[in-house]
Amino acid sequence: MDKKKIFVSAYACEPGKGSEIGVGWHWVLEMSKYYELWVMTRANNQEPIEAYILTHPDDNRNIHWVYYDLPDWVKRFKKGMRGVRIYYTLWQYGSNQLVKGTMQQNNIQIYHLLTYGNALWHVSKYGQKHFFVWGPTGGVDTIPSEYSRKYSFRNRMVEFARRTVVAMLPINIGFQNRCKNADLILCKATSTIQAISPRYRHKACIFTDVATDLTLEKYSQNFSSGIVEYLVIGKLDAWRGFDLLIEAFSEAVKHNDNIHLTIMGKGSDQKRLETLIHTLNMKTYVSMIGEVSMSEYRQYMINSDVIVNPCLKEGAVTVSFDAMSYGKPFICLDTGGYTRYFMNDYAIVLPRTSRNETVHNLTKAVLQTADSQERRRLSSAIVKEADKVSWQTKGEQIRDVIDEAYARRG
Repeated sequence: MDKKKIFVSAYACEPGKGSEIGVGWHWVLEMSKYYELWVMTRANNQEPIEAYILTHPDDNRNIHWVYYDLPDWVKRFKKGMRGVRIYYTLWQYGSNQLVKGTMQQNNIQIYHLLTYGNALWHVSKYGQKHFFVWGPTGGVDTIPSEYSRKYSFRNRMVEFARRTVVAMLPINIGFQNRCKNADLILCKATSTIQAISPRYRHKACIFTDVATDLTLEKYSQNFSSGIVEYLVIGKLDAWRGFDLLIEAFSEAVKHNDNIHLTIMGKGSDQKRLETLIHTLNMKTYVSMIGEVSMSEYRQYMINSDVIVNPCLKEGAVTVSFDAMSYGKPFICLDTGGYTRYFMNDYAIVLPRTSRNETVHNLTKAVLQTADSQERRRLSSAIVKEADKVSWQTKGEQIRDVIDEAYARRG
């Protein structure tokens, strides 16, 4: 039987990377096992993709790559992640004719907007006219003012604007049209489903975008009574809750000073976090190391004793699933999305309650995992769960959810 043909819009898609770029890549590889794909991504991803294909030709058997970028004079206005939303929007508008031509020439009836997974951002007008798979998408989570009032002025304004935009989603024509046109909406968190109008909600389901890479070698764990190393990773955005974890550590060291926290990443909230570390006199117990290479990231994962994800909404999901793959005890805040894969019998999942209570609960979780026997128990339990969230399993789930929706459409 001929494979279904799917056009995939994957702006962020590159081998050997983490975060959403790596997610896009893994999704494409898994989907290609079941479908014939035409994958449109940025032209600057072409070189690493073609280099990968040379050494992994079997992974490319059912993928046709379509590369597109805006003119150089437009690209000059984008610096890293700065200006990415404007550039991405223009990229979607500019590529619409390429989407149309490719789908018509190859008789493709399914369009999948994969990355970026933000429900507030533009989607190809032509792609939406066909069987439209949207997501996993999110970006409608908000941070309560109780948390954001401690942010910098700029980040307070960002969160205020986000709350305003989300509150206006019922009259956001672009968002409502995307909900109407979509045949299947894969939502990263319950907040996304709740943002969708009840008349379109039957097309939506919770579907996390990340899985574990079980090709990683299993490493023996350290349960000694030496310094317990905690690791938190992600872009230094205010909503990621690194300030909550620093405050929790300042309380935890009063009871056990045999602990150390490493913060990996860079971002706009770095100065505030550095000031907080200094104010709380935590320089001995908290280190900020900035961004590192993938090989260094893996080494830090191996050497750590506990992985923490204090994000107040969906974020650092790749790191969270990597904790499973490396068999590391894991602490997180419940975001209503990926955290449904982490149960309290093999991880510590904390509710997002009041700010003071959240800091208190993080403190308790740090002290709990400082005990070597507790780490041994959690590590042994989490390793057994990794197979359930492998990329192979995720690929089968992707196939099933798309095929079922397509069959319902008839």
